[in-house]
Amino acid sequence: MTALTLSTAAAPGLRADAIVIGVAKGAKGPIVAPGAEAVDKAYDGRLAAILETLGASGAEGELTKLPAPAGFKAPLVLAVGLGQEPEKDAGFDPEALRKAAGTAARTLTGTKKAAFALPVTDAADIGAIGEGVVLGAYSFDAYKHGGDDAKAKNGKAPLAEAALLGGKPRDAAHKAALQRAAAVGEELNRARDLINMPPNDLDPQAFAALAQTAAKEHGIKVQVLDEKALAKGGYGGILGVGSGSVSAPRLVKLSYTSSKAKKTLAFVGKGITYDSGGISLKPAGHNETMKCDMSGAAAVFAAVVAAARLGLEVNVTGWLALAENMPSGSATRPGDVLRMYSGKTVEVLNTDAEGRLVLADALWAASAEKPDAIVDVATLTGAMMLALGSRTFGIMANDDAFRSALHEAAEEVGEPAWPMPLPEHLRKGMDSSVADIANMGERMGGGLVAGLFLREFVGEGITWAHLDIAGPAFNEGGPFGYTPKGGTGTAVRTLVRLAELTAAGDLG
Repeated sequence: MTALTLSTAAAPGLRADAIVIGVAKGAKGPIVAPGAEAVDKAYDGRLAAILETLGASGAEGELTKLPAPAGFKAPLVLAVGLGQEPEKDAGFDPEALRKAAGTAARTLTGTKKAAFALPVTDAADIGAIGEGVVLGAYSFDAYKHGGDDAKAKNGKAPLAEAALLGGKPRDAAHKAALQRAAAVGEELNRARDLINMPPNDLDPQAFAALAQTAAKEHGIKVQVLDEKALAKGGYGGILGVGSGSVSAPRLVKLSYTSSKAKKTLAFVGKGITYDSGGISLKPAGHNETMKCDMSGAAAVFAAVVAAARLGLEVNVTGWLALAENMPSGSATRPGDVLRMYSGKTVEVLNTDAEGRLVLADALWAASAEKPDAIVDVATLTGAMMLALGSRTFGIMANDDAFRSALHEAAEEVGEPAWPMPLPEHLRKGMDSSVADIANMGERMGGGLVAGLFLREFVGEGITWAHLDIAGPAFNEGGPFGYTPKGGTGTAVRTLVRLAELTAAGDLG
């Protein structure tokens, strides 16, 4: 992981491999952003003009390299675009700083140390820049270069150290913001690692073992139900989905508790370590990235560990519903009826609608403990991708105020999300002639149908929300900002922010 430090040093005298500065789009051309005054002065106040000559405009994510001025101990100045210049007396949006820092950190792969002279007006800016650096410097290379995960793409290591200029090492708020950025960023990267792991190395048992190791390290209580315990407990959904695989399913419960907590949150994650579709087999071209179908469980796992590392004054329980969905002679068939942990029966019309089955059991288990709120996270439906695209996740809930609060939390931390409805008329499409409910309903609005199915397994009177992260969980395109190709760790920051707001008593 990239080490983060706060520095009051002036840019010219700092020993580093690069100085990162910000450039914004002004009314008459690029402008040098606050934080880079010493650099601009070394160019005789002509830095903006030089950047414009080199083709820079200040557009978001734009990068311009130029030799450092004479007398600088760093050989390179890297100018990164921040987007539009803010209104007078308004600072840069934290997400703009986060993206700029991430873009720069990703570009500086192979660099030992960089100084970030980006705009800093308060501790929130420190946190955004630090988080962007940690997330942007991420690379997954455990299976490259003979297994040497210290090397990154092209055989170069990620940025080793980032010094944030403008930060105050003795300021409690600045130190806390940097520590939070490191904890959240590192745990989000843990989720990315899990999502990127090949399914032959990350089956349900392996995932459970990794959770046990992390729980022990961070003082989190862990309980793992194996296939025998699941059968004894009547977890028909998880067992039904996992019945076709030689890798048996698991239900993992992670419990972080605070002696000062007044509220309890339960996070439930879909953990399909590989999804072939089961007997309802996916066609060629639709299963190559299905190792990412455990992104919800990865997000929940990372969020619980982050809450523990931050010492949040709220109890957080994470439920990881882990199974591998494979076709075989023992697999669940379309037409089978499963008896769920809640006692309800489900007619399985499509074995590729398996995520809702494992979540249903985990939601009922979480409900039994009567938390103040439950949030489930899942790469659940292709329909949500059709509705919202590849960078935005959908939010459904049984409480409008809670849905709005989650939406605001997601947008605050830089995770694009959108509130979605749960139309009652779609429930009828899941009526079954042989069971209490079917796992499929109307094709149109399929993402909403899935949300309505999950709602059936939430305990009465419990506030609940469902995050369908099918779109942004796995980036099949090129990297952008602080988002890499592959697993993204979507929803980790939203869950952590929800836990922080709950601990502070800001959610009622």
